[in-house]
Amino acid sequence: MQGLDDRAVLQHILSWPRSTKRLFVAALDAGMGLFAMWVAFTLRLDTLHWPEGKQWIAYALAPALAFPILMNLGLYRAIFRYTGIQALLTTGKAVAIYGAVLLLTLLIGKWEGIPRSVGILQPVIFLLLVGASRSLGWLWLAGRTAAAPHRLLIYGAGTAGAQTAAGLVSARSYHLLAFADDDTSKAGRSINGVRVYAPEALPATVQRLGITDVLLALPSVPRQRRQQIIESLRPLPVRIRTLPGLTDLASGKVTVTDFQDLDIEDLLGRAPVAPDLPLMQQHIAGQVVLVTGAGGSIGSELCRQLAQLGAAQLLLVDHSEFALYSIHQELQTLAHQGVVQTQLTPLLASVNNPQRMAELCRLHRPVCIYHAAAYKHVPMVEANAAEGIQNNVFGTLNMVRVALEQGVGHFVLVSTDKAVRPTNVMGASKRVAELVLQAMAHATQPPFSGPPAGPQASTTNTHWRSPTRFSMVRFGNVLGSSGSVIPLFRQQIAHGGPITVTHPEVTRYFMTIPEAAQLVLQAGAMAEGGDVFVLDMGEPIRIRELAERMVTLAGLTVRDAQHPSGDIAITFTGLRPGEKLYEELLIGDNPLPTAHPRILRAQEERFDWATLSALLTRLQAAALANDHDGMRALLHTLVPGYQPDQPDPPEVAAQAA
Repeated sequence: MQGLDDRAVLQHILSWPRSTKRLFVAALDAGMGLFAMWVAFTLRLDTLHWPEGKQWIAYALAPALAFPILMNLGLYRAIFRYTGIQALLTTGKAVAIYGAVLLLTLLIGKWEGIPRSVGILQPVIFLLLVGASRSLGWLWLAGRTAAAPHRLLIYGAGTAGAQTAAGLVSARSYHLLAFADDDTSKAGRSINGVRVYAPEALPATVQRLGITDVLLALPSVPRQRRQQIIESLRPLPVRIRTLPGLTDLASGKVTVTDFQDLDIEDLLGRAPVAPDLPLMQQHIAGQVVLVTGAGGSIGSELCRQLAQLGAAQLLLVDHSEFALYSIHQELQTLAHQGVVQTQLTPLLASVNNPQRMAELCRLHRPVCIYHAAAYKHVPMVEANAAEGIQNNVFGTLNMVRVALEQGVGHFVLVSTDKAVRPTNVMGASKRVAELVLQAMAHATQPPFSGPPAGPQASTTNTHWRSPTRFSMVRFGNVLGSSGSVIPLFRQQIAHGGPITVTHPEVTRYFMTIPEAAQLVLQAGAMAEGGDVFVLDMGEPIRIRELAERMVTLAGLTVRDAQHPSGDIAITFTGLRPGEKLYEELLIGDNPLPTAHPRILRAQEERFDWATLSALLTRLQAAALANDHDGMRALLHTLVPGYQPDQPDPPEVAAQAA
């Protein structure tokens, strides 16, 4: 009952306005200053003392001198629960300055009845009282918050772990109980009274201390070792989190309440593909580069990396005002900080407006275009097929024509694994976009004549060769993008579930947003013309297993038939329109290696431009008329593997299983 009363008193004190707390502490210090003066007189005179005559001057000087000094050194900006070693050192410095001023004042004043030694005794006693009050106040508050909802173990007893532990003084929701570290020489030692344990002792330690959260303070540990640590912690009933930047933590920009869930790379379960920086810079440094879809998940990451690679000017093109504003402001901040030197040009425009895009290219003369603008949400495009085709196919065709007519040196299309034997309009439309680039790269005659108006073939100049080097990059699902399951699963876990998965066996290839952007940049540098690049992404991941991994890393358990008392249920909602169980990256066989060990060059069939042009003309007419049957029929002709709403081929399903 007493504990409940104490916690009620604590909550009442903590609810005071900050000005009231400061006034309370200042009044407490004033009282301790007067009491210290009485004790100093009593000790010096060797008798119980009551001030008389000019001795009252000494009593008046104590708070009058101490208060402004302590205030100027910031002691009243720190409340008891933020007290630590640094605050106590600052207190000692403040009282030392106060003592020197008091002694000097008494020496100059030479007031009758005031011993000069009081100027030494009183500051010493005052320091003891102030230090004790701060420490006792902190211990009382810490003792009342020992039942914090999060019982924490920090994995990493180095500098990062120690700094985090110091910051935990201000976090009433976290109670630090233990450290762990790979360095066996640290096992058994203590950091500020908190014991360090060896990794093999973690299961017993977690159970004995009731640990609920593990914080990874491992900024310099290799990714492979980090993955091993995470896997070793997965069976334990703890939530695994990671640090914000230590610089931000130390500066106060973020606090320990901003502990982050694990990185996307940690959820991926494999090491990200290392970039080849010289290769990425090959066609970027000092050049004018245009990115369509600059405000999207991939487009914005492309812009970040292009700016860091030293592009002279970056043309950010997007039809969404808010998306364009967001990425421009982010890069502008980096430019103002001197992190990037690139000239940033935000351009509101649509790839479906070829005249506008041609005007922008004539004005700014980009040497490279990264075409990331596309509709990518499978069910949304399935329900709006005409718009999806118009944007994904003919928006790409518009940009290809502009690139040819304006002499752009390089054109890179951001594609998707859903273009391989697609079962949906989105994937089929992206495959048609790939076919456009392949046909352009192998054309022997100028494909267009007249102003940009639509697909038209030309029969002149049989020795013509494309002035633009076209390539396309195909990769799987991007973790953390606007359409990724990761943000959705995190939100569902935060709300107590259930997590919704379309099918128990659905699998996907995954990569991170930086990986995807780096792949696009590196592939563009290796392009010879008409290349389809794919990433060796390892093994596909079952979405159900990804969901289970996220639940266990959050310190929770999956609720199913075998574990009816689990925390989070996983429900299966059925495949959505156009969705496949298994995705692929290659249409043909025997992909060729490239200069990058994890990037492959696909060998796939294509149309000649004359044949493709005629089919595109019919497809555009069907899209403008919103003729669903006509669009599907033409997509089937253009993309032989297109099987709308059909299950995966038996050989694909068998291979994936």
